[in-house]
Amino acid sequence: MKSAFVSAHAAPAADQPATGAKRSISRYYPHRNVWKGLGLMTVVSFGLALIFNGGGPVWSEDFLVTFGYNFFYTSGLWLANGYPAEWLGRYLDWTKHPIRRFLLTLAFSLVMSLLVILLVDGSFRVLYHHRPLSSLTWQPFVIPLLITLFVSLFLHSRAFLMGWRETALRAERLQTENARAQADSLRRQLDPHFLFNSLNALTSLVEEARDPARATRFIRQLSQVYRYVLDSQDQELVPLTEELAFAESYLFLQRTRLGEGVQVEMRLPPAAELAELYVPPLALQLLLENALKHNATSRHNPLRLIIEFDSANRQLVVRNSRRPRRLAEGESTGLGLPNLQARYAFLTPQPVLITESETEFTVTLPVLELR
Repeated sequence: MKSAFVSAHAAPAADQPATGAKRSISRYYPHRNVWKGLGLMTVVSFGLALIFNGGGPVWSEDFLVTFGYNFFYTSGLWLANGYPAEWLGRYLDWTKHPIRRFLLTLAFSLVMSLLVILLVDGSFRVLYHHRPLSSLTWQPFVIPLLITLFVSLFLHSRAFLMGWRETALRAERLQTENARAQADSLRRQLDPHFLFNSLNALTSLVEEARDPARATRFIRQLSQVYRYVLDSQDQELVPLTEELAFAESYLFLQRTRLGEGVQVEMRLPPAAELAELYVPPLALQLLLENALKHNATSRHNPLRLIIEFDSANRQLVVRNSRRPRRLAEGESTGLGLPNLQARYAFLTPQPVLITESETEFTVTLPVLELR
């Protein structure tokens, strides 16, 4: 089972999409600009009048009646299917109750369209043709209602899909920005105490003056640690070999400071097998720092760290013995592992696995391959 570097496609969040979708969907109904809509209805009605008038003069009575009939029909149906839909959106959201909203929208469209047809057809029948309203039959309602049904379904579907798309893109942008912010936070969270402790250890080495070579190496390793942090701060992924080399430098500094209180075992294959594999920068350092921060160390009961690579599953496994110690207030934020899991969720569907027992704490990191 190989890991793959996969860009995350955000699913809409629990709260924001509902509000965002409601705003977005309303924006896509064509009645939002009344004057523009009336102008469009005028053009459509004029075109229909030309078609149905059979080539008669434009300013003839028949043409003007046909134009007026079409204008009141199109404008009335347009308004009757627009504003009620927006009003309904204030009380029943598409994202929460899509089926109910669809059925109510369809019912509103049919009822309002029926009223418009009755009003327009009845008015022309009584006021222009001077016929009684009782002469109105059901035949004039069939074709307008069918046309209204199809147009209404098209407009509502278009508004819904475009609004949903905008909401999904907004949620994806927010998730991406959030993941990057978390990544930046994690990249910069090399504990300040680490620098102070390292400088204290260096001071001790210099003052003892019995091992200048070790002091020189300590300075070089400390320089490499901070150089790696600076070089990787703008990267989403780094080669696994570089992260492991950084971890060795980091552990050398910690072993120099803690002496025999820390024992490290690295079970890794040849470097060639690790080529083309990647991890988020400082992911391994976070796990090592957590192990050192949350567990007591002593010469007689050292903290044991094991770093191994699972070749079959393409996973990096970090284990440490458990000797929990009490942390001072503010020493730990509790955000390290959740931030790391969020970063991985942005990169791959494979999760960061965390298991613990009374004696051991284990974190399994997927390694990634660029494709």
